[in-house]
Amino acid sequence: MEFQILKNPMSILEVHLKKDETITAEAGALVFMKGDIKIDTTMRAGILKSVKVSFLGNESFFVNKYTAKEEECVLGLTGPPVGDIFEISINNEAGFIVQSGSYIASTPGVTIDTKWQGFTKGIFGSELFMLKATGEGKVFCNAYGGIIEKQILPNEKFILDNYHLVALSIDSEYRVTKFGGLKNTILGGEGLVTEIIGPATVYFQTKNLKELIDLLGVRHSQETQGSNLNIGGFRIGM
Repeated sequence: MEFQILKNPMSILEVHLKKDETITAEAGALVFMKGDIKIDTTMRAGILKSVKVSFLGNESFFVNKYTAKEEECVLGLTGPPVGDIFEISINNEAGFIVQSGSYIASTPGVTIDTKWQGFTKGIFGSELFMLKATGEGKVFCNAYGGIIEKQILPNEKFILDNYHLVALSIDSEYRVTKFGGLKNTILGGEGLVTEIIGPATVYFQTKNLKELIDLLGVRHSQETQGSNLNIGGFRIGM
């Protein structure tokens, strides 16, 4: 199986499949396909796990499994964000937690689940949940803006704005904290940040979708629909 990421930041993932090779993709990710490819639409991994990933991880209830029935089949896949597509290598010693909604596709051997962050450890913007990718293989994600990978050295401290964090190695030590003191948080244009202590691998996006929404004068859905609590895509009236 071969992969090409084309046209970043208006990106598309092009997958070249040999006969009997398979890739799993988010429902709705398909742009094009060429050749004799069998498509199986299934729940992610059982009813309870599928419901959890769908409702709590902002991902679809179903995924599509594409299997090449002949040589030289090609798929084009993409995600909603206007930004880079990037690849994360997963193995038994290097799983990752990933921003909800950024998952596009994964190779066989990778398991996608949700990981509870807790109210005090919510790091990916304001989300309470994030995806957990474990197993062996590759995961392809799409985020807003350009994607940069940073290797944090042992005992090195790296501070990142929550809305820019896309993926983090699963065994990383981190904590969420305010930006400086109360004055810095209110007047300095920053909010919560994530303090990461190495060793760690971090992927972050160069742009902030929340700032774009604010720039365009568009309110968040929580504001436009009254006093609602949003948990994993559910809005609960207060």
